[in-house]
Amino acid sequence: MVDEMAGKTESESQEKAKPKKHPHHALTAVAIRNAKPGLHADGGGLYLAVDESGARRWVLRVVVRGKRRHLGLGGLSVTTLAEAREEAARLRRIARKNGDPMAERRRENVVVPTFEEAARRVHEELSPSFNNEKHKAQWITTLETYAFPTLGSRPVDQIESGDVLRILSPIWLEKKETARRVRQRIRTVLNWTKARNYRTGENPVDATSDGLPKVKTKKKHFAALDYRKVPEFLTGLRECNAGTPIKLGFEFLVLTASRTREVLLATWDEIDVDNATWTIPAERMKAGEEHRVPLSPRCLEILRAAKEISDGSKYIFPGRPGLPLSNMVFEMTLRKRMERTDVTPHGFRSSFRDWAEERTSYKRSEIEAALAHTIKDKVEAAYLRTKLFEQRIPLMNDWATFATTVPGARVVKMRRS
Repeated sequence: MVDEMAGKTESESQEKAKPKKHPHHALTAVAIRNAKPGLHADGGGLYLAVDESGARRWVLRVVVRGKRRHLGLGGLSVTTLAEAREEAARLRRIARKNGDPMAERRRENVVVPTFEEAARRVHEELSPSFNNEKHKAQWITTLETYAFPTLGSRPVDQIESGDVLRILSPIWLEKKETARRVRQRIRTVLNWTKARNYRTGENPVDATSDGLPKVKTKKKHFAALDYRKVPEFLTGLRECNAGTPIKLGFEFLVLTASRTREVLLATWDEIDVDNATWTIPAERMKAGEEHRVPLSPRCLEILRAAKEISDGSKYIFPGRPGLPLSNMVFEMTLRKRMERTDVTPHGFRSSFRDWAEERTSYKRSEIEAALAHTIKDKVEAAYLRTKLFEQRIPLMNDWATFATTVPGARVVKMRRS
């Protein structure tokens, strides 16, 4: 009897010691229908959750990168038991491969935009950063012309490198600069879509390099006038039949060594006559930093002449009522009024620089500061914080004296070392 009891006890102990099996497809239609409030396991981390209200929904418990997560798989009214099991198995496979089932489901629920939709959204977001309306319009126009016919209606997650090549190949050699800009703007759009989880993987634009022919580029410089001929040029400018605001503005551009846009949009509130200073705001400068220009006596004479013919416009050199001069006005003055094709308005900055290097003893840093150039050497830029304004006053005065000297005279002021 004792042996029998001992045997029974040992048998029961072995029975209890067996590991409990995890449920597998434990739920049935009847069990689901009769389920009480609480969690009911089906197996593999899938549960039917029954609320006190009687509402039934599917929940998956899964470990994602070492952390337990609960994912909702929908209510029983829209997701059947078979569908819940299939979706649970799919998400578990993603988790086992060290993926993120939640991120995957978010991507699946996102409506992927077409390339045109994405490009227009990127353009809208970038708009505040554009320097001017012309650049802003050109950014989207190039895509409308070259990219939209091929990619416009294509969802961004379906775009491949071959699609980009079909756009770039016909213009890569014939329109080098346009092709470069189109390529860069397509890359920007696709980078934006990746950041918002509309697409994954590498940017297909980056894979086009090997599929495009190598382009030999030669840096194109603006045609510049030999600085020795600047006095003769200014004499001819004053005598040509262009409008007075145009001639005054063009000479002002030459004497201040400024860029065309900086002069055309100059306003009276930027001028400090008492201190002979013109302060150009940061938004109009190429480097994005405010720039102060010392005004020579001749520049102040130009401003007085401009004031005398002013029609009340805020612009120093106005065009049509309320508007500045056209951005092509100096270029057209050269071609049409002076019949000059050997020089450009921007080239006078080079004329100024050559004169300062060859005919004066001013420091390179002072000359570069006068041109509002950004210092490329990071170490030098870190130490040179000053804009050297005081040092630039005699520099700009000397340049104006040289440039306005009667042709043939040999009067050149040199800075004493």
